[in-house]
Amino acid sequence: MSRDDFIKMEGVVTDVLPAKQYAVKLEGGAVIRARISGKIRMNKISILPGDRVTVEISPYDVTNGCIVYRTKNTSVAGNKANSGNGNNNEEK
Repeated sequence: MSRDDFIKMEGVVTDVLPAKQYAVKLEGGAVIRARISGKIRMNKISILPGDRVTVEISPYDVTNGCIVYRTKNTSVAGNKANSGNGNNNEEK
């Protein structure tokens, strides 16, 4: 099976399961079991419940998948866009 045969879908991690697996709720509403890909494990990227992820699913077994990408959160609480450059006009 080539790399193009996998189905890529977006989802949200809902639960952490034993054996380094996660329950992921896909956009369509289905919940699947997903493991972490080797590159994410090698780079020690942490995945927590609530994270948006991209999952590759085999067309032969649509109940299991592999997390290949974790979407970065751009809105972090308490983080200002201009912090660090010293030109914050909001504080004056």
